[in-house]
Amino acid sequence: MLVPFSELSETSKVWIYQANRSFSTDELVEITRKLDAFISSWAAHGANLKAGYDIKYNRFITIAVDNDHHAASGCSIDASVHFIQQLEKDYNVDLMDKMNVSFKNGEFVAYKNLIDFKKMVKNRSVSANTIVFNNLVTNKGEYETDWEVPMTESWHSRFLK
Repeated sequence: MLVPFSELSETSKVWIYQANRSFSTDELVEITRKLDAFISSWAAHGANLKAGYDIKYNRFITIAVDNDHHAASGCSIDASVHFIQQLEKDYNVDLMDKMNVSFKNGEFVAYKNLIDFKKMVKNRSVSANTIVFNNLVTNKGEYETDWEVPMTESWHSRFLK
């Protein structure tokens, strides 16, 4: 059952998918329609999941499931991964590669592979205060407080040493 993201509990499980490029306005309209359809019928062992999604910066898709209502199962998680993989094919975009880093560069969101990001840290092109996106957060509460943070408050801080 699709619900507004804002209505999901803080403990809702989240999965964050970052795109290697921004989506166009037309693509976002289509993706929103596809997300609405997928999540409306998303189920685990025959029980509808109470779920929603959030799209930020025209580049991040976050899907959340309220585990207090009904937890996602292995099969339902597989279905969501297949859905994301289909979006990758439909829009010629990478959403699953976890070896990339997104960070704020002024008002823009930059996307670099991990090796290039490490070089940027070493060259001081980014600093401890650079805002990074911590896609390892696991629930909606963390997503709201610990997803978009200075590098010193994220796993990215290990590159500062």
